[in-house]
Amino acid sequence: MRSKQRLTEDIRRERRAALVVNTRSRRGRQLYEDARRRLLAAGFELLGTYAMEESDDLEALLEDALAKGPDLLIAGGGDGTISTAGRLLAHRDVALGLLPLGTTNNFARTVRIATGLDAAIATLVDGKVIDVDLGLAGDRPFTNHVGIGLSAEVMTSVPAPLKRLAGRVAYPITALGLLARHRPLRATIRAEGRELRFDTHQVYVANGGFHAGRPITADAHADDRLLVAYPVGGPSRRELLRETARNAATGHRRTLRECPFLAVRELWLETDRPAAVEVDGEPCGSTPMRIAVDPNALRIMAPPDSPDL
Repeated sequence: MRSKQRLTEDIRRERRAALVVNTRSRRGRQLYEDARRRLLAAGFELLGTYAMEESDDLEALLEDALAKGPDLLIAGGGDGTISTAGRLLAHRDVALGLLPLGTTNNFARTVRIATGLDAAIATLVDGKVIDVDLGLAGDRPFTNHVGIGLSAEVMTSVPAPLKRLAGRVAYPITALGLLARHRPLRATIRAEGRELRFDTHQVYVANGGFHAGRPITADAHADDRLLVAYPVGGPSRRELLRETARNAATGHRRTLRECPFLAVRELWLETDRPAAVEVDGEPCGSTPMRIAVDPNALRIMAPPDSPDL
Protein backbone atom coordinates (compact mmCIF):
# COMPACT_ATOMS: atom_id res chain seq x y z
CA MET A 1 0.00 0.00 0.00
CA ARG A 2 1.45 3.35 -1.05
CA SER A 3 1.53 6.27 1.32
CA LYS A 4 -1.15 8.90 0.76
CA GLN A 5 1.50 11.37 -0.38
CA ARG A 6 2.93 8.87 -2.89
CA LEU A 7 -0.53 8.05 -4.25
CA THR A 8 -1.26 11.77 -4.61
CA GLU A 9 1.99 12.24 -6.53
CA ASP A 10 1.25 9.27 -8.79
CA ILE A 11 -2.24 10.57 -9.60
CA ARG A 12 -0.95 14.05 -10.41
CA ARG A 13 1.92 12.73 -12.53
CA GLU A 14 0.41 9.73 -14.33
CA ARG A 15 -3.29 10.77 -14.42
CA ARG A 16 -4.35 7.12 -14.66
CA ALA A 17 -8.08 7.04 -13.92
CA ALA A 18 -11.31 5.24 -14.69
CA LEU A 19 -14.74 6.90 -14.83
CA VAL A 20 -18.06 5.32 -13.83
CA VAL A 21 -21.19 7.49 -13.95
CA ASN A 22 -24.66 6.44 -12.86
CA THR A 23 -26.79 7.98 -15.59
CA ARG A 24 -29.90 7.21 -13.53
CA SER A 25 -28.79 9.71 -10.88
CA ARG A 26 -30.32 13.17 -10.96
CA ARG A 27 -27.66 14.82 -13.15
CA GLY A 28 -25.78 11.76 -14.36
CA ARG A 29 -27.15 11.46 -17.88
CA GLN A 30 -26.98 15.22 -18.43
CA LEU A 31 -23.34 15.59 -17.34
CA TYR A 32 -21.66 12.29 -18.25
CA GLU A 33 -20.25 13.37 -21.63
CA ASP A 34 -19.29 16.80 -20.29
CA ALA A 35 -17.41 15.23 -17.38
CA ARG A 36 -15.60 12.78 -19.66
CA ARG A 37 -14.48 15.56 -22.02
CA ARG A 38 -13.30 17.77 -19.17
CA LEU A 39 -11.28 14.99 -17.58
CA LEU A 40 -9.56 14.24 -20.88
CA ALA A 41 -8.89 17.95 -21.37
CA ALA A 42 -7.35 18.06 -17.88
CA GLY A 43 -4.83 15.42 -18.97
CA PHE A 44 -6.34 12.29 -17.43
CA GLU A 45 -5.74 8.98 -19.18
CA LEU A 46 -9.13 7.32 -18.85
CA LEU A 47 -8.42 3.60 -18.81
CA GLY A 48 -12.14 2.91 -18.92
CA THR A 49 -15.33 5.00 -19.11
CA TYR A 50 -18.70 3.59 -18.11
CA ALA A 51 -22.19 5.08 -18.29
CA MET A 52 -24.44 2.92 -16.11
CA GLU A 53 -27.96 2.52 -17.48
CA GLU A 54 -29.37 -0.13 -15.13
CA SER A 55 -28.97 -0.02 -11.34
CA ASP A 56 -28.01 -3.71 -11.16
CA ASP A 57 -24.96 -3.06 -13.34
CA LEU A 58 -23.18 -0.64 -10.97
CA GLU A 59 -21.09 -3.05 -8.92
CA ALA A 60 -20.01 -5.01 -12.01
CA LEU A 61 -18.99 -1.81 -13.79
CA LEU A 62 -16.99 -0.62 -10.79
CA GLU A 63 -15.23 -3.98 -10.53
CA ASP A 64 -14.40 -3.83 -14.25
CA ALA A 65 -13.06 -0.30 -13.83
CA LEU A 66 -10.85 -1.42 -10.92
CA ALA A 67 -9.50 -4.28 -13.02
CA LYS A 68 -8.04 -1.69 -15.42
CA GLY A 69 -5.55 -0.73 -12.70
CA PRO A 70 -6.29 2.98 -12.16
CA ASP A 71 -4.75 5.05 -9.37
CA LEU A 72 -8.01 7.04 -9.22
CA LEU A 73 -11.51 5.65 -9.68
CA ILE A 74 -13.94 8.49 -10.39
CA ALA A 75 -17.55 7.76 -9.47
CA GLY A 76 -20.33 10.06 -10.59
CA GLY A 77 -23.79 9.83 -9.08
CA GLY A 78 -25.66 10.19 -5.82
CA ASP A 79 -25.02 8.82 -2.35
CA GLY A 80 -25.97 5.28 -3.33
CA THR A 81 -23.44 5.27 -6.15
CA ILE A 82 -20.71 6.77 -3.97
CA SER A 83 -21.47 4.31 -1.17
CA THR A 84 -21.17 1.33 -3.52
CA ALA A 85 -17.86 2.66 -4.86
CA GLY A 86 -16.60 3.31 -1.34
CA ARG A 87 -17.52 -0.21 -0.25
CA LEU A 88 -15.53 -1.73 -3.14
CA LEU A 89 -12.52 0.54 -2.61
CA ALA A 90 -12.25 -0.02 1.15
CA HIS A 91 -8.65 -0.77 2.15
CA ARG A 92 -7.45 -0.70 -1.49
CA ASP A 93 -4.48 1.18 -2.92
CA VAL A 94 -6.80 3.26 -5.12
CA ALA A 95 -8.31 6.67 -4.39
CA LEU A 96 -11.98 7.44 -4.93
CA GLY A 97 -12.76 10.58 -6.91
CA LEU A 98 -16.22 12.08 -6.46
CA LEU A 99 -18.48 13.72 -9.03
CA PRO A 100 -21.57 14.59 -6.94
CA LEU A 101 -24.42 14.21 -9.45
CA GLY A 102 -27.18 13.03 -7.14
CA THR A 103 -30.05 14.53 -5.20
CA THR A 104 -28.57 15.27 -1.76
CA ASN A 105 -24.84 14.43 -2.16
CA ASN A 106 -24.39 14.01 1.58
CA PHE A 107 -21.00 12.28 1.51
CA ALA A 108 -19.51 14.81 -0.91
CA ARG A 109 -20.68 17.64 1.36
CA THR A 110 -19.21 15.85 4.39
CA VAL A 111 -15.76 15.63 2.78
CA ARG A 112 -15.99 19.24 1.51
CA ILE A 113 -16.28 18.49 -2.19
CA ALA A 114 -18.41 21.07 -3.96
CA THR A 115 -21.43 19.78 -5.84
CA GLY A 116 -20.71 21.84 -8.98
CA LEU A 117 -18.98 19.94 -11.79
CA ASP A 118 -16.23 22.56 -12.28
CA ALA A 119 -15.21 22.50 -8.62
CA ALA A 120 -15.42 18.70 -8.38
CA ILE A 121 -13.11 18.24 -11.37
CA ALA A 122 -10.74 20.89 -10.00
CA THR A 123 -10.46 18.74 -6.86
CA LEU A 124 -9.54 15.71 -8.98
CA VAL A 125 -6.86 17.76 -10.76
CA ASP A 126 -5.34 19.67 -7.84
CA GLY A 127 -6.47 17.80 -4.74
CA LYS A 128 -4.74 15.40 -2.38
CA VAL A 129 -5.43 11.90 -1.14
CA ILE A 130 -6.80 11.65 2.39
CA ASP A 131 -8.31 8.74 4.26
CA VAL A 132 -11.71 8.82 5.94
CA ASP A 133 -13.74 6.43 8.05
CA LEU A 134 -16.38 4.08 6.78
CA GLY A 135 -19.21 2.68 8.83
CA LEU A 136 -20.09 -0.99 9.06
CA ALA A 137 -23.73 -2.03 9.15
CA GLY A 138 -23.26 -5.64 10.13
CA ASP A 139 -20.45 -6.49 7.73
CA ARG A 140 -21.53 -4.04 5.00
CA PRO A 141 -19.38 -0.89 4.68
CA PHE A 142 -21.16 2.43 4.19
CA THR A 143 -20.10 6.01 3.63
CA ASN A 144 -22.86 8.10 5.12
CA HIS A 145 -25.72 6.68 7.19
CA VAL A 146 -27.95 3.86 8.33
CA GLY A 147 -31.68 4.53 8.60
CA ILE A 148 -34.09 2.40 10.63
CA GLY A 149 -37.84 2.85 10.42
CA LEU A 150 -39.72 5.24 8.15
CA SER A 151 -36.70 6.19 6.00
CA ALA A 152 -36.18 2.57 4.97
CA GLU A 153 -39.73 2.49 3.65
CA VAL A 154 -39.27 5.85 1.93
CA MET A 155 -36.08 4.75 0.14
CA THR A 156 -37.85 1.78 -1.40
CA SER A 157 -40.97 3.80 -2.29
CA VAL A 158 -39.81 7.17 -3.66
CA PRO A 159 -40.46 7.22 -7.44
CA ALA A 160 -37.38 7.87 -9.61
CA PRO A 161 -39.23 10.43 -11.79
CA LEU A 162 -40.17 12.37 -8.65
CA LYS A 163 -36.49 12.41 -7.54
CA ARG A 164 -35.42 13.83 -10.89
CA LEU A 165 -38.23 16.40 -10.90
CA ALA A 166 -38.28 17.50 -7.25
CA GLY A 167 -34.73 16.73 -6.08
CA ARG A 168 -34.30 16.20 -2.36
CA VAL A 169 -37.89 17.40 -1.74
CA ALA A 170 -38.99 14.03 -3.18
CA TYR A 171 -38.07 12.31 0.08
CA PRO A 172 -40.29 14.32 2.48
CA ILE A 173 -43.12 14.19 -0.06
CA THR A 174 -42.94 10.40 -0.10
CA ALA A 175 -42.49 10.25 3.69
CA LEU A 176 -45.67 12.25 4.27
CA GLY A 177 -47.60 9.78 2.14
CA LEU A 178 -46.29 6.81 4.16
CA LEU A 179 -46.45 8.37 7.61
CA ALA A 180 -50.20 8.05 8.05
CA ARG A 181 -49.95 4.26 8.35
CA HIS A 182 -46.51 3.96 9.94
CA ARG A 183 -46.32 2.58 13.51
CA PRO A 184 -43.57 3.82 15.90
CA LEU A 185 -40.77 1.51 16.97
CA ARG A 186 -39.54 0.81 20.49
CA ALA A 187 -35.78 0.97 19.99
CA THR A 188 -32.87 0.10 22.26
CA ILE A 189 -29.27 1.18 21.68
CA ARG A 190 -26.45 -0.39 23.70
CA ALA A 191 -23.03 1.25 23.46
CA GLU A 192 -20.01 1.68 25.72
CA GLY A 193 -21.79 0.43 28.82
CA ARG A 194 -24.86 2.58 28.22
CA GLU A 195 -28.38 1.58 27.26
CA LEU A 196 -30.87 3.99 25.67
CA ARG A 197 -34.54 3.15 25.11
CA PHE A 198 -37.01 5.28 23.18
CA ASP A 199 -40.14 5.12 21.05
CA THR A 200 -39.81 6.73 17.64
CA HIS A 201 -40.71 6.43 13.97
CA GLN A 202 -37.12 6.96 12.87
CA VAL A 203 -33.54 6.28 14.00
CA TYR A 204 -30.38 7.32 12.14
CA VAL A 205 -26.77 6.27 12.65
CA ALA A 206 -24.49 8.58 10.67
CA ASN A 207 -20.85 8.29 9.70
CA GLY A 208 -20.84 11.62 7.87
CA GLY A 209 -21.84 15.13 8.77
CA PHE A 210 -24.79 15.67 6.44
CA HIS A 211 -28.26 14.26 6.01
CA ALA A 212 -30.82 15.27 3.38
CA GLY A 213 -28.25 17.76 2.08
CA ARG A 214 -28.03 19.64 5.41
CA PRO A 215 -25.66 19.45 8.41
CA ILE A 216 -26.50 16.98 11.17
CA THR A 217 -24.41 18.97 13.63
CA ALA A 218 -21.63 21.50 13.28
CA ASP A 219 -18.99 19.03 14.47
CA ALA A 220 -19.92 15.70 12.84
CA HIS A 221 -17.74 14.50 9.97
CA ALA A 222 -16.36 11.33 8.38
CA ASP A 223 -12.86 11.37 9.85
CA ASP A 224 -13.42 11.46 13.61
CA ARG A 225 -13.66 7.70 14.45
CA LEU A 226 -17.24 8.23 15.62
CA LEU A 227 -20.76 7.32 14.62
CA VAL A 228 -23.66 9.62 15.49
CA ALA A 229 -26.85 7.83 16.55
CA TYR A 230 -30.07 9.77 17.06
CA PRO A 231 -33.84 9.28 16.99
CA VAL A 232 -35.99 11.80 15.16
CA GLY A 233 -38.76 12.71 17.55
CA GLY A 234 -40.88 10.45 19.73
CA PRO A 235 -43.82 8.14 19.12
CA SER A 236 -46.21 10.73 17.67
CA ARG A 237 -46.22 11.73 14.03
CA ARG A 238 -46.31 15.37 15.03
CA GLU A 239 -43.02 14.97 16.94
CA LEU A 240 -41.39 13.35 13.91
CA LEU A 241 -42.42 16.26 11.68
CA ARG A 242 -41.34 18.85 14.25
CA GLU A 243 -37.92 17.25 14.84
CA THR A 244 -37.32 16.79 11.11
CA ALA A 245 -37.94 20.48 10.56
CA ARG A 246 -35.81 21.41 13.57
CA ASN A 247 -32.91 19.27 12.41
CA ALA A 248 -33.00 20.83 8.95
CA ALA A 249 -33.12 24.36 10.32
CA THR A 250 -30.67 24.14 13.23
CA GLY A 251 -28.22 21.32 12.44
CA HIS A 252 -25.47 23.77 11.46
CA ARG A 253 -25.34 25.17 14.99
CA ARG A 254 -25.91 22.05 17.10
CA THR A 255 -23.12 19.89 18.56
CA LEU A 256 -22.61 16.22 19.33
CA ARG A 257 -22.82 16.98 23.06
CA GLU A 258 -26.48 17.91 22.76
CA CYS A 259 -29.49 15.65 23.21
CA PRO A 260 -30.48 13.42 21.42
CA PHE A 261 -27.11 12.68 19.79
CA LEU A 262 -24.98 9.73 20.90
CA ALA A 263 -21.42 9.73 19.48
CA VAL A 264 -19.70 6.34 19.84
CA ARG A 265 -17.40 3.97 17.95
CA GLU A 266 -19.74 0.98 18.01
CA LEU A 267 -23.33 0.20 19.00
CA TRP A 268 -25.94 -2.53 19.01
CA LEU A 269 -29.43 -1.52 17.90
CA GLU A 270 -32.58 -3.58 18.32
CA THR A 271 -36.29 -2.87 18.02
CA ASP A 272 -39.46 -4.39 19.43
CA ARG A 273 -40.19 -5.93 16.03
CA PRO A 274 -37.90 -6.50 13.03
CA ALA A 275 -37.58 -3.13 11.32
CA ALA A 276 -36.34 -2.51 7.79
CA VAL A 277 -32.87 -0.97 7.49
CA GLU A 278 -31.54 1.19 4.67
CA VAL A 279 -27.85 1.89 4.18
CA ASP A 280 -27.12 5.01 2.14
CA GLY A 281 -30.49 4.68 0.47
CA GLU A 282 -30.29 0.95 -0.29
CA PRO A 283 -32.21 -1.82 1.56
CA CYS A 284 -29.96 -3.76 3.94
CA GLY A 285 -31.83 -6.32 5.99
CA SER A 286 -33.52 -5.60 9.28
CA THR A 287 -32.90 -5.11 12.99
CA PRO A 288 -31.25 -6.15 15.26
CA MET A 289 -27.90 -4.93 13.93
CA ARG A 290 -24.37 -4.11 15.03
CA ILE A 291 -23.09 -0.82 13.59
CA ALA A 292 -19.45 0.22 13.96
CA VAL A 293 -16.67 2.43 12.60
CA ASP A 294 -13.99 1.15 10.22
CA PRO A 295 -11.30 3.81 10.82
CA ASN A 296 -9.47 5.37 7.83
CA ALA A 297 -10.84 2.64 5.57
CA LEU A 298 -11.31 4.70 2.40
CA ARG A 299 -8.93 6.89 0.43
CA ILE A 300 -10.50 9.78 -1.45
CA MET A 301 -9.31 12.70 -3.55
CA ALA A 302 -10.15 15.80 -1.51
CA PRO A 303 -9.48 19.55 -1.79
CA PRO A 304 -5.85 20.55 -1.03
CA ASP A 305 -6.76 22.23 2.27
CA SER A 306 -8.79 19.29 3.64
CA PRO A 307 -7.94 18.16 7.18
CA ASP A 308 -6.68 14.59 7.45
CA LEU A 309 -6.75 12.99 10.89
